[in-house]
Amino acid sequence: MARVEFTPQLKRFTEIPRIDAPAATLREALDAAFECNPRLRGYVLDDQGHVRANVVIYIDGQASRDRLAQADALRPDSSVYVLQALSGG
Repeated sequence: MARVEFTPQLKRFTEIPRIDAPAATLREALDAAFECNPRLRGYVLDDQGHVRANVVIYIDGQASRDRLAQADALRPDSSVYVLQALSGG
C-alpha cells in the first residue's frame, strides 16, 4: 500500500495522519487521507481541487507533476510526502 505522510508544520493547525492506502493515483491517496481528517483538504488543495501553490508533493522522491488532477501513478509501495513551503528568514 502507498504510504502518505504530511509535513509536521501542519500539526499546528490540525491532526496529521500517516496512512497506508491502496491507491493507484496520488488523488486516491490524498482522498484516503482527507477521509481520515477532512480539514487537511483545505491546507493541501484550493477551491478548485488543485494542489495549492505553497504545497509540494513528492512521490518516491520525485516532485508530483500533476498539480491539477493529481493523476500521478503510484506503485503499491510508493511513499508520498506532502510539504508546505516555508518562508521567512
